Amino acid sequence: MPPLPPEAVELLAVKDAQIAALTAQVQALLDRVEKLERDAARNSSNSGRPPSSDSIFEKDQAKAGKGRDRSARRRGVRKPGKQPGASSSTLPLVDDPNETIECPPAGCSECGADLADTPVAGEQRCQVTEPSAPPPPHITEYRVQSKVCGCCGRTNVGQAPEFASGRARYGPQAHAQAANLVVAHHISIHRATVVLCQMSALKVSVGWMAGVRGKAAARLGGFVEHVTALLRAAPAVHVDETPARAGGKLRYVHVACTRYLTLMHTGDRSAEAIDAGGVLPGYDGIIVRDGYSGYAHLTDALHAWCGAHLLRDLKDLYEFEPQQQAWAQAMAALLCQARDAAAEARAAGTTTLEPAVHTDLVARYRALITDGFTTNLYRRTPTAKDALRITRRFREFEDLILRFLTRPDLDIFTNNEAERTIRPVKVQMRSSGGCWRTLQGLAEFALVHSYLSTAAKWGIDKLEALRQLFTTGPWLPPAIAPPDAA
Repeated sequence: MPPLPPEAVELLAVKDAQIAALTAQVQALLDRVEKLERDAARNSSNSGRPPSSDSIFEKDQAKAGKGRDRSARRRGVRKPGKQPGASSSTLPLVDDPNETIECPPAGCSECGADLADTPVAGEQRCQVTEPSAPPPPHITEYRVQSKVCGCCGRTNVGQAPEFASGRARYGPQAHAQAANLVVAHHISIHRATVVLCQMSALKVSVGWMAGVRGKAAARLGGFVEHVTALLRAAPAVHVDETPARAGGKLRYVHVACTRYLTLMHTGDRSAEAIDAGGVLPGYDGIIVRDGYSGYAHLTDALHAWCGAHLLRDLKDLYEFEPQQQAWAQAMAALLCQARDAAAEARAAGTTTLEPAVHTDLVARYRALITDGFTTNLYRRTPTAKDALRITRRFREFEDLILRFLTRPDLDIFTNNEAERTIRPVKVQMRSSGGCWRTLQGLAEFALVHSYLSTAAKWGIDKLEALRQLFTTGPWLPPAIAPPDAA
């Protein structure tokens, strides 16, 4: 075959370069399409997105059984509706109503005869309950008296309660009701003022209502020190952080909590801000957290990685590539099986798993990591790269991820406790225009909500806790947990 002329060789080289460029462009577009499709398929069940970002249409389809199951909860554990043995509750009839109105028939429906003087043959009681108009405010006058001693001539002055130190002021009940609306129920300042005036007949101003949260926070210094000491003595602490906009800047609210204790503080997302809460520096228990590396400097403690985050990542991989990422589904099933084994050991009152069970679970865990590497090592798609990143995480952080197996006596498989506890920050943002006007306001909210959250975890009504706060001082939890806590 004769050699090609130089012009043909040059033309072929140009064509080869064009083909290579087009192939690279097509691959880049395919990768971008894959990434966009994965992003479109993500929701709160397979990523870190909040439930509020989920599509309402997809939620309705899932409820109707036409869409994918979006919940990570186990199905079939209990039937929907009222559970067997649960007591029912209806509005009861009272024996002494405030007003009774008789409703006799005007006449016979058959012949039209007048029934005004006809004796009553039977009646059915129907009661309607309505709120009554708020009574006038209850005003108590404290008269501080002075008396001159007849022996030495010294003038002695009486002492009014602390909450009555001014000439005229609102009392602890009014402050408690106001703080309950603003902090516990996340109502904006103006709307809370309107509600309090309508429901209590008080005539408070918006400015007074705006200052209630700060007054409550100023009385909680002893509470913070007390709860900090209890948290540092707890065997495990759940931690998390969430962004909040205040004073025109992006700040973070940090939480350290247990099932019965809550402590929040504000700052940025640095290690110094994490330590500023006073709970974690030097803490030697178990810190349950997500994958944020900002907690890595806390080397005195053992760390546990939240299993719910891992399950969502595995679900994201499997739903997009069910054929190639079957290992992800198997890993999720293994984590759930290990979680159930730890729960059974905890219910039985044991502090360790049986050695054979533990060895088997760890061996299967490592085998699935190998499967994940084998499946995705030589693939160059974005999903394969994500799968390799996740398998490396499972390999490098095995101790953190399987911490719940080494301490089955502690419920530390997920970090849901911290996520539930810190969620009111987002609720407050949605109800108050998306931000706090000042950084001080955000710090006050975090402090007061720490108090209310802790009280609620102990079964104490938030309004009653606020009454005590403004009367005698904050309620303090007596221990890390109640004596009868499971």
